[in-house]
Amino acid sequence: MKYSKIFQFAYLVFAVLFLYDGITKLGKGNGAYVSFALAGLAVFIFFFRRKFANKYSNKNNKK
Repeated sequence: MKYSKIFQFAYLVFAVLFLYDGITKLGKGNGAYVSFALAGLAVFIFFFRRKFANKYSNKNNKK
């Protein structure tokens, strides 16, 4: 279960990298919005996986 927490935070790292990439491409106009969309998707996946990991751990604690 420890690895899943590491991978959850890896999505935030990817979101930061995509935001940086989007900001650097913003002046040039070469796919900046794609990078912003991928950053948003990475943040969404982080919260989605975190919610289900907490739900799964709460389910195991009740047993």
